[in-house]
Amino acid sequence: MKTDELIDVLSTNVERVDTGKVSRNLQLAIVGGLILALITGLAFLGVRRDLRDPGAFGFAAFKIGFGVAVILLGSHFLLKHVRPGGELRSWISLTAVPFVAVMALAGISLISAPASHWDQMMMGDHWLECLLSIPVIAVVPFTVIVWAVRMAAPTNLTRTGALAGLVAGGISAVAFALHCTDDSLPFVALWYGGTIALCTVAGALFGHKLLRW
Repeated sequence: MKTDELIDVLSTNVERVDTGKVSRNLQLAIVGGLILALITGLAFLGVRRDLRDPGAFGFAAFKIGFGVAVILLGSHFLLKHVRPGGELRSWISLTAVPFVAVMALAGISLISAPASHWDQMMMGDHWLECLLSIPVIAVVPFTVIVWAVRMAAPTNLTRTGALAGLVAGGISAVAFALHCTDDSLPFVALWYGGTIALCTVAGALFGHKLLRW
């Protein structure tokens, strides 16, 4: 068989590549991870009972909004990183925007309050529950997201793992926000932001092993 004939045979009945499959798989994994995290949080922690109160509802919405902002930014850059070389066109530092914003608001809140209130504003009543619950719940969406990412072809496994951990942490924070009754900006900045950062670090550490081709 001549070279031209071989090329003709190989180019016959070539199926079109579905370029959107990676994106759809990742989006489904994130949505599925969010649903599973919400189910886990509701089953083991429950929902705060004062959501009918406008103040409590408003602050719960703020905490959920913070988590959603983390999810959206993390997902955007994660989608870039699951493609070979995608990290070269990624401004991953922008994922810090929600954290910087909530830290700035927390700083303003502390300055506006008497120093005697600072400990309670930062520690709240359930800091330990937050410290444990968000990373534990995050295991569920992280597992689903890693499964979807493994079907793609990331090249920077550490950064991709970190983004997967970031998104999983944001999802977990949204689920925990429906239960958490500590309503202060410093608490959100310290414990929500801190535990999501912890999930990000864990994702970076495990990413190299879990996402290896």
